[in-house]
Amino acid sequence: MSSHPSSTATLNEAPRATPSPSLGPSTVPTIHVEADPRIGLRGHLRHTGALVRRNLLWIKQDPESMFDAILMPIIFTLLFVYVFGGSIGQALGGGQDRYVQYVIPGMIAMMSMNIAQGVGTGFNEDFQKGIMDRFRSLPIGRASVLIAKVSVELLRMLVATTVLMIVGVLVGFDITNWAGLFATVGLSTLFASAIMWIFLVLGVTMKNAQSVQAMGFLVMMPLQFGSSIYAPPQSMPGWLQAFTDYNPMSNLADAARGLMVGGPAAHDVWMTLGWTAALTVVMAPVAIRKYTKKS
Repeated sequence: MSSHPSSTATLNEAPRATPSPSLGPSTVPTIHVEADPRIGLRGHLRHTGALVRRNLLWIKQDPESMFDAILMPIIFTLLFVYVFGGSIGQALGGGQDRYVQYVIPGMIAMMSMNIAQGVGTGFNEDFQKGIMDRFRSLPIGRASVLIAKVSVELLRMLVATTVLMIVGVLVGFDITNWAGLFATVGLSTLFASAIMWIFLVLGVTMKNAQSVQAMGFLVMMPLQFGSSIYAPPQSMPGWLQAFTDYNPMSNLADAARGLMVGGPAAHDVWMTLGWTAALTVVMAPVAIRKYTKKS
């Protein structure tokens, strides 16, 4: 899975001999060797694009790596709609059809968290196989490696979201606001990119992929089930409702419902954007620094 240096970096030109002014037949030409220039924005973009292509080729060679993005939304949708849809739908003042309208927007928020975990485990596995050591030996931007990882996982999340919406329509979800749907996907993508920086930190600090998965499970379960994704929080105990109110997954799920189904959404949209900015500002530099200094 390692990539050829020419696909990830632009090699510097070979040193050129520049003859000095002629002082006689014994004069030896002097060699001027230019120092490597600082990698600019264009270089980072070029390196990131090459690494994204490398990761996409790896997925093409190993299509099983897409199973979670394809199967997870199908399994989760069918389980929650047909196992909990009747009872929770009645609590919402309707039936299974009412629950479908409630849970599908929330599950778009769930996709952002579940797919984000994959970036941490994949990152850790690349370290274990020595691929990251090769990348760090090349004259490429350090942030490019991480941004490429995030970009490919976001593409996988868009695939999972598309599958989720197809299954949602098949079980009865009614798309009445296409603009709201696209706004929800965009908001969820932004939030997922912020969450991925957390899992990149886990991927670079944990000893193996199993540890990343275990820690990811401990992070994901309280955030997902202690939120308004699958059920309204009004029936929860007071202490859990307090946690739900400050849970960013609740903000994203409620924003998705407001945008897609109707209802107030502005507060939850701004809260989600605030969480996205805060997590990115805090965790992205930490991930890049730990990646650069990892031995």
